[in-house]
Amino acid sequence: MKKNNKIAPSTRHKSGKSKTAPKKIEPEIEVLEAPREAGEDEDQNLETLDLLDGEELAAGEVLDVDDDKDAEPELALEEGGDGALPAPSAPRLPSPAGARDSLHLYLREVSRFPMLKPEEEHELALRVRDHNDPDAAFRLVSSHLRLVVRIAMDFQRRWMQNVLDLVQEGNVGLMRAVNKFDPDKGIKFSYYASFWIKAYILKFIMDNWRMVKIGTTQVQRKLFYNLNRERQKLIAQGYDPDAAMLSERLGVTEDQINEMDQRLASTDLSLNVQVGEDSGGASRMDFLPALGPGIEDTLASDEIAGLVRSRLKTIMPKLNEKEVYILQNRLLTDEPVTLREIGERYNVTRERVRQLEARLLEKIRQHLTLDIKDFSDAWIQS
Repeated sequence: MKKNNKIAPSTRHKSGKSKTAPKKIEPEIEVLEAPREAGEDEDQNLETLDLLDGEELAAGEVLDVDDDKDAEPELALEEGGDGALPAPSAPRLPSPAGARDSLHLYLREVSRFPMLKPEEEHELALRVRDHNDPDAAFRLVSSHLRLVVRIAMDFQRRWMQNVLDLVQEGNVGLMRAVNKFDPDKGIKFSYYASFWIKAYILKFIMDNWRMVKIGTTQVQRKLFYNLNRERQKLIAQGYDPDAAMLSERLGVTEDQINEMDQRLASTDLSLNVQVGEDSGGASRMDFLPALGPGIEDTLASDEIAGLVRSRLKTIMPKLNEKEVYILQNRLLTDEPVTLREIGERYNVTRERVRQLEARLLEKIRQHLTLDIKDFSDAWIQS
């Protein structure tokens, strides 16, 4: 706290001029300092957390997300979760002073909500589950906002950005936990909610670790959190871990290990950046292969389609009424009719229509094989 500045009383000399003692007033604005280490910001935030009840917060400190089968997403983060995150792609600076002030204000606000006794917590959980009571859900959520802050601060040691983003995602997980909680299973709500809070925070970190997502499948999410941790563990044991050893320890393939290593080692690059120093030169986008078929394949497909359609005109007189209708309204149209519609038209079953269609395709294959040299069955999609 700043001390009150005292100003010495003014003294008047014989000359009639007043002389005032020099004033020493501390500025009210915050003085910008050199960037501090991450631990200093953490210590300041953790000191503010002393306002919170430690007994309630300690419930979710050493929990593993993948122990909960209902957690979304299923993220495999084991003990020491904050240290298991990979190295960021760019330096992450400590949160600015404005973010710290917002965090302190938020902590003061959440400390106003009273804690719940076990009996009250169970009663509120029953009201939410049985009657979908919004007031009971609000009391459950508001009384456990301290737990979200504590878990978010654990991940802040590696996230090194605005911790309020993690708190916000954790609050979403807390609300999800309120809707999924079953009080009759004898599990404390804070223990159950910590899984959902961690799951949402971890998903947020993965989605925002880089501009381009580096983990979308379950295996990639598992490697994102555990690959570096497992490698460091093997190095500490005296091993020189390679892809084969890591794949055996983590239960994935070597290709998946190598792919994730490349993802974590690379950085985001803009495809619009010019290649070379010449202005107006080509960009990386110009060197990417086209995803669709090439020009040669497109021309060949159009030529084959025109040839087949021209030969089909010669087989029309050899077909009966049902076969002509199936050919024109199911095989040669962009909006084919269904088997049921054809069956209702001719008063037959769908299975009978399917048999007629198969027999028609066989007739067409035999006809085109005789008329077209080097005919391929792949030209007709059955």
